[in-house]
Amino acid sequence: MTHSEGWSARRARWMNRFHARLSTFASPATGFVSQPEPRTIGSFARGRQLMAGNFVFAGHLVEAPGKSIWELAAPDPEFDAALHGFTWLDDLAAVGDLASRQLAQNWLNGWIGKYGRGTGRGWSPEITARRLIRWINHALFLLNGQDSVVSAAYYRSLAQQTIFLNRRWDTALPGLPRFEALTGLIYAGLALTGMERFVAPATRALAKDCAEQIDAEGGIPTRNPEELLEVFTLLNWAASALSDAGYLAPREHLLAIERIAPTLRALRHSDGGLARFHGGGRGPEGQLDNALAASGVRARANTGLSMGYARLSAGRTSVIVDAAAPPEGAASYNAHASTLAFELTSGRRPLIVNCGSGESFGAEWRRAGRATPSHSTLGMDGYSSARLGSAGFGASRRREFLTDIPRRVRVQQTSGQDGISLQAGHDGFLKSHGLTHIRQLDLAFDGRSLTGEDTVATLTDEDKKQFDRMMDRLELLGLPFSVRFHLHPDAEAQVDMGGAAISVALKSGEIWVFRHDGMALLSLEKSVYLEKGRLKPRATKQIVLSGRAIDYATRVRWSLAKAQDTPMNLRDLERDDHPR
Repeated sequence: MTHSEGWSARRARWMNRFHARLSTFASPATGFVSQPEPRTIGSFARGRQLMAGNFVFAGHLVEAPGKSIWELAAPDPEFDAALHGFTWLDDLAAVGDLASRQLAQNWLNGWIGKYGRGTGRGWSPEITARRLIRWINHALFLLNGQDSVVSAAYYRSLAQQTIFLNRRWDTALPGLPRFEALTGLIYAGLALTGMERFVAPATRALAKDCAEQIDAEGGIPTRNPEELLEVFTLLNWAASALSDAGYLAPREHLLAIERIAPTLRALRHSDGGLARFHGGGRGPEGQLDNALAASGVRARANTGLSMGYARLSAGRTSVIVDAAAPPEGAASYNAHASTLAFELTSGRRPLIVNCGSGESFGAEWRRAGRATPSHSTLGMDGYSSARLGSAGFGASRRREFLTDIPRRVRVQQTSGQDGISLQAGHDGFLKSHGLTHIRQLDLAFDGRSLTGEDTVATLTDEDKKQFDRMMDRLELLGLPFSVRFHLHPDAEAQVDMGGAAISVALKSGEIWVFRHDGMALLSLEKSVYLEKGRLKPRATKQIVLSGRAIDYATRVRWSLAKAQDTPMNLRDLERDDHPR
């Protein structure tokens, strides 16, 4: 417990422990009502790492061959929470041999013996639900060869955790934590003998949250694409579990699945990965395809904005743009100042990216990843389009919310014979500089070129006064700005044409060339790619157009186009072997 948690967080932790201890007096479950079907998929490679004593969680590597997972000294609370969530059980089950099964059984029995009476960090609603789902999913794996004493302890602990979850699910934060808690409660209520009474109330509560937390466009308040995928996956699991048990999920539940599916399709790049915005990553390999297939929803991607994102797609190229204001208030605890940033993927190869979430690399990287310069958009030097301001308290750390976010974000998307166009603007620099950022993007009909125009301009007399005040502060030298284009680490870039262009080669063999109109200084600089599951940020590069706004309107034009006529059906056979 830390002083920075605040009274409400400390009280929640105390109440969780109280109800966890209270649940140990409950009558145990005696078995499963029906044989559970595993729905979670792990990684064989990660399972082998665990068996070798290499524990990689929350961006940390702890090497402890021969040690129990419960003997580790957790470097931070997130690492500890990952252990108690038991998602690593999916990885051991993916290995599936005798040694991995015995290891999983030993670690499960170790948890019951050490934490089963309500101690440890694992007694929060969402972590308990995560653990319950894995224990139930992998019941055969865990019980195979176990004696009756061990099996009885397993069922008793399942019952106790289910009763705890029934008492505490409503204290989980709205959004993903609440969806996870309710899905776990439904899972356990359907699977365990004597727990059926929890199913109906949890099903009604989940339907209520679907109606309140999933908007008409299939989005969630955090605007995090990967989080939306996690919610979608949980709703699919809950609906499948109810159906398998002879129940029908409520209408609000099923309609939420139907709304989310086309939104996720719109947020998927041409390589199958999700756009990386507002703390989200690409998503686990195969999860999006599996979730969409499991949903049974065959609708196409949305044609307008999807959760505030615009999609431009032609040929083998996809462009996804953050075309709405960022979240605010409690929903912004992981949000980024990324308004009008975009990502571009060609075939199976990401080209233009955002740096991503630095959450797993520590507080400083987390803050840096949220700033405007970490995104592929225009920023006024020294300023972000939204600021980190008032803070709330999370379960384990102080959370900084976004303040001074853009209030007016206008978007217009059109299609014609030449391609797809997007014109958007935001007022994130209005208060500080008197400037509005306007971005024009045009994707050719064959997807072989993207042209852009970034403008910062004053729109009213009051804007001009603020601009003049900033000019006076800088002794009329102009207001410095930078337009950044972060490159994926697998893209190799070099300055070309005597400094007038930059060539970017992809592993597929494609070469893209970046050019500009000469109104700004072109440079190739260092950057980082913040990717979940790695131990440190990956080094990469960024294309930067630097300039100064001297007049009431300053415009920079640029283009990114293929240097050669790459066939539309290019066979990209280069493998991606990223050691984690």
